[in-house]
This record gives sequence, C-alpha cells and structure tokens, in this order.
Amino acid sequence: MRTSKWCCCPAKKEGGDFLVRIEDTDEKRSTRESEASVLADLEWLGLKQDEGPVAGGPKAPYRQSERMVAGIYQEFAQQLMESGHAYPCFCTVEELEKKKLEAEAKGENPQYDGTWRDADPAEVKRRKDAGEPYTVRFKVPRGKKVTIQDKVRGEVSWDCAATVGDFILLRSGGMPVYNFCVAVDDATMQVSHVIRAEEHLTNTVRQVLVLEALGFTVPTYAHLALVLGEDRSKLSKRHGATSVNQFRLEGFLPQAMINYLCLLGWNDGTDKEIYTVDELVQAFSLDRITKSPAVFDMKKLRWINGQHLRALPKAELTGLISQQWAEAKTFAADAPGASAFATAVASMVAEKVELINDAAPLVRDALSYPLEETLASEAAAPFVKDAAVLEVGRAVVRAYQAGELPALDAPDFEGAWKKWVTAAGKALGRKGKDLFMPLRIVMTGRMIGPDIPAQLAVLGLAHESLQLDEMPIVPLAKRMEALETALSKLPAPVAAAAA
Repeated sequence: MRTSKWCCCPAKKEGGDFLVRIEDTDEKRSTRESEASVLADLEWLGLKQDEGPVAGGPKAPYRQSERMVAGIYQEFAQQLMESGHAYPCFCTVEELEKKKLEAEAKGENPQYDGTWRDADPAEVKRRKDAGEPYTVRFKVPRGKKVTIQDKVRGEVSWDCAATVGDFILLRSGGMPVYNFCVAVDDATMQVSHVIRAEEHLTNTVRQVLVLEALGFTVPTYAHLALVLGEDRSKLSKRHGATSVNQFRLEGFLPQAMINYLCLLGWNDGTDKEIYTVDELVQAFSLDRITKSPAVFDMKKLRWINGQHLRALPKAELTGLISQQWAEAKTFAADAPGASAFATAVASMVAEKVELINDAAPLVRDALSYPLEETLASEAAAPFVKDAAVLEVGRAVVRAYQAGELPALDAPDFEGAWKKWVTAAGKALGRKGKDLFMPLRIVMTGRMIGPDIPAQLAVLGLAHESLQLDEMPIVPLAKRMEALETALSKLPAPVAAAAA
C-alpha cells in the first residue's frame, strides 16, 4: 500500500510507504511558508515521510509546481488529445460566463455545452497557428458512468455527463487544474489507496475518467465523513484551535492528538480509548470507519491528553514543561536551580494537568499565598468557626519558630513532612479532613490544589533569578508572618472556644 498526505496508519499497517505530496498549483493559496508550516506539523506529530519534498524518493519531484515545470502534466494532456480523450477549447471567459447564465436561466445544469468538442480540425489548427489562447478539456464519453467500491461508503456511481460535463485539464496559460494533477500524480507515484474527506467525493469522477483514459489502474478510494464542531456545524475558528501548531502551543502532546483524531469515526470494536501510535498502526482498519460525521469534543481531547501526560516518565514530563516555559519565557531555563525546580514542578502537577500549559497556573498558585481571602470565604467558614484553622495554625507557627518544621530543601522533605503531620495530628487530636483541610489552608493559603508537600517542595526551590513572570513568590518565612497576623484577627468567640 502507498498512500499520500495524511494516511499514515493504514500504509504502515500494510507494510507500505507514506509519501507527502505538495499540491501547490493554486498560486493564490500556496506559499512556501504554508508548506513549511504543514511539514513542521507533520514532523511534530511524528508522521515521518518515507517519500516527499524533505525525504526525497524515486518519484521526485514531490511538489506539483516542480512537476509542472518539468512538463509532466503537459505531456499527459498532449497524450490525451492525441488519443481523442481531450480537445482544445477556444471559448473566452466572457463566452463561458454567458453560456452559464443562459443555462441557469433555463433551469439547466450550468456546465460546458461542448462548443469545441467536435470542432473542425482545420479551424482548430488555424486558431492555434494564430496563437489564440485555449484550454484543454477532457471529452467525457456519451452515456459514461463511473462506479467505485468505496471502502467506507460502498458502491458509488455517477452519470458523468450529468455530473461534470467536459471539464478543464489545462487552463489557457498552461496551468494544470487540481483534479488532473492529482490523477496523474496518483498514477505515476503508484498510489494504491486514496483516503480523504467526503467533500472530495465528486472529484473522484474526474480523476477516474482521466486515469482510465490514460490506461492507469484506478486506486482504491475511501471517503471519510467530515469532523463537525459540537454544534454539529463544520469545524471553524469559533470552535477553537484550527491548526496543528495551535494545539502544540496550547500544550497538547502529538501522540495524544493522533490518538484522539484516530478515534473520530473509527474504533477497533472494543472500549479501549488510549493508544500508543504503534498500537494504532496495528489496530487500524478501513473496515471499522463509520459513515457518520464525528463531533470534535475538546473535553475528550483534553482528557486523552491528560492520560498520555500521566503515562510519561517524570524526566520526559519535566523536559516538556521546561521547553514550554522556555518558549513562553515564563522562566529562565538556564538559571541556577532551574532543572531541580522543573523536576519538582513535574512531580507536583503530574496528576493534575491535562495540558502542559496547565502547569504554569498551578505553580502560580503554589507560590502565592491568598490566606486572608480564603479565610474570609464562605467555603472556609466551617474550619474557622470550629477553631480548626486557629489550632492547626498555632501549631504550625510554633513548630516553625522552634525549627521543628521540616526544611523545604531537605533531601527527604516529603517523608519528614508526613512524619511531622502525623505527630501534630496526634497532639491536636485531629485527623482526616479536620486536620488536612486547615493544614492546607494555613500552609498554602488555599483550599484546593496539589498535595501540600509537593507545593512546598516547589516553593522551597523557587527564587527570583528564575525570572518567574507573573509569579510572585511568598516564601515560607513571610507566610508564617502573615499566618500569625491572620490568627490574631480571628473572631473572639473562635479564640475563646479554642483557648
């Protein structure tokens, strides 16, 4: 199997090749910048081309613009004219527009009426010799029907004359049109399977006609349903990111993107949802693709991305966080202690994040200390009123002043912290939520977040030279000062009850 552009999984499963072909004959829409963007996206996704503009290969060149310069399309167009499957058309743009309007006024299909289809050869020669511009049109056989066995949609047939009429192969300036280029390239590059969106289904008629006229084998086609937004309309900017690079910048993993995209309109018959790329290659089958459109669910994509993040080795997660922060200039990756800081961050956020970018807000929260705001909140009221915050807060302050709180930079800080908390709980006669929630409040200034020791470990490694943008650091010493002040302001009834 040889597939072009995006169809990597089926090609690899069958031991075939994945080739990338740049279809850039539309000069208004095609630029080297857009090409570079697509190739960069493929590289980030890990879709390695076996043949293409970067990898090269025996069917080069792989840009249609370069193939046009080499005269490949012109040669086949000439072959079709010599065999009687195509002819020159001297109709002007104005004439064609007039014919179109007349057909529409009659309620007819506004397709070419075949004015030059059976023109006098002498008149054609005279006009060519005079240098008059002309297009090259394909001569659709009368009564011709095209039928394909689509791998997704089953048997599909078209009445060619009613569907397309005599269509253009080369424009008057010699520029080949999309469908002609694709048919020629699929044949000369020995593409065995064409897997694409259903909006290309009608293009198949033209391409099959060209392939048959040139004597080439028609490839196997599979037309996939479109992916819709959650409002069941065609995906657009209003539904979120519209390019692969946007997803990368938002913190998605390439393997998670491939995992999720493969699940849109396909499954392997099981309830499994998380796959590695190798597993997808082995499991993928065109027979399991559904005809119905799939809906792009951003929440599901984030969940899948989170599953892949949690499956990463800590060192890899650390590297991804460091890379993302360096690109966003969130902190200086080469600053002293940056590596240890990033490692601590990875440990803290591993079970909380769905995206790489989710790490930064969690770190901001861990480094700040909104104690007064939290104590004044309705959610914290039960722990303030029953003296839990006051008792635990005083125990923490005493331990800190006595040097009994574990040092945040201690080698076994987490173990030492757990040991201290166990002892403090016994001394206070508190356990479970009555101990850990007030402890979270007084140590982090919040009621939710990652594990307390993980946050404190990050706090202990944070320093100004890391250039933490928008991340004010409230160190432990200042927290204890703020805590003492906050405890002294608690309502008198609470203090009396705790005395």
